[in-house]
Amino acid sequence: MNVDDLVRESLREQATEQPPLGPGFADRVLTVRRRRTRTLASVAAATAAAVAVAVAVPLATGGEEDVRPASQMNKSDIIGHPNQSPPRDLIAAGDTVLSAFWVYKNVKQPNGDTIFTRTYGLLDQKTGKYVKTKKWAFLDIAPGSRTAAVLEGELPARRIGLLDLISGKVERWIPVDRGVGGVAFSPDGEKLVATTYSRNPDRNSADHPQNVDGKEVPGPVQSRTGFAVVDVDSGTSEWHKAPDKPDEFGWFGNPREDFDWSHDGKLVYAHRAMEPYREYYDLNGDEADWPANEKSLGYAEAGLSPDGKLAAGEFAGRGPKEIASAINDAKTGKRVTTVPVQQLLAWADNKRLIAWGCDPEKCSGTGEFRNQLLLVTVGTNKVVPLSDFRKASADYPGRWDPLFSSR
Repeated sequence: MNVDDLVRESLREQATEQPPLGPGFADRVLTVRRRRTRTLASVAAATAAAVAVAVAVPLATGGEEDVRPASQMNKSDIIGHPNQSPPRDLIAAGDTVLSAFWVYKNVKQPNGDTIFTRTYGLLDQKTGKYVKTKKWAFLDIAPGSRTAAVLEGELPARRIGLLDLISGKVERWIPVDRGVGGVAFSPDGEKLVATTYSRNPDRNSADHPQNVDGKEVPGPVQSRTGFAVVDVDSGTSEWHKAPDKPDEFGWFGNPREDFDWSHDGKLVYAHRAMEPYREYYDLNGDEADWPANEKSLGYAEAGLSPDGKLAAGEFAGRGPKEIASAINDAKTGKRVTTVPVQQLLAWADNKRLIAWGCDPEKCSGTGEFRNQLLLVTVGTNKVVPLSDFRKASADYPGRWDPLFSSR
């Protein structure tokens, strides 16, 4: 029996073992919690697991078809495709799935402005494959990876769509009182924080030029007005004023400074240009103190481990013998250890992270990097490649960036 036969047999067994899904499954998935050297590269390749993506199986329930997400059907602990970049088939590890990725292009407008335009590779949960789409200006994936919150057209948008990742259809539109430029699901999936802007945060204006390498190009314009907390079930929302804050030199930072959720979902925060580099608000719109276990967090996307004990740190070394990122104690901020990767992206569980690994020949501090997705285990140098080295393709003409959510 070859590998394909084994995979088919395993999938048949999984399908027969699963009980039929009851009504309301689509709503319930929203309430699941979300959010070197050449030697090292060769060891990673040797330890990669040979896995295949499971296609979602239709199940008869009361005369209707109910389809389970591919990311839940395939129960393999590690689902990697080290020969794919950008990925074509489902990538996942532990409780975390690569639910989308995107590339961008600055598109010139008739008036001389440019718009930072995204092309997404969005996980089709019916097939377990990533599907190219330019339809959405911005999106986020709910815990459970069954639903996406999508924004259409040029931002800011006046409604938020809830896109079913199995049917590929927008099941419902939530109208908003103010223009929205970014959305993020809460850790329990029951709420969205929608960042509001008075103009498109992805548009650079010819009327506000900036100097880049001695050449004037369209520049950013700050326009964040605040945030709205949206109840996903009812569609009701409450808006709070929270414009960008400049630093002591009057610099606002990036034109897009979206709000996201604290680890426990009780606060929202946005990055800022000056210390303390984050600003927190409670859900009533009042400024709040940093949570005690988030004080050591910086810009590492992975944030806190699921149990809240460890914090993903910044890149701690660059060069053939010092490729490392820090893992810190969440309460004290002290370094616990390092892991041999460049950038920490998402926790797979309390001991493993998905990260960008760095080819040391392209990671020497010159600004040129060659990355691939790796799964790394805290306390060891064990890494498993999940993708090929990051590169552009005909469908995705740019270096792709990942978006993760829970399985």
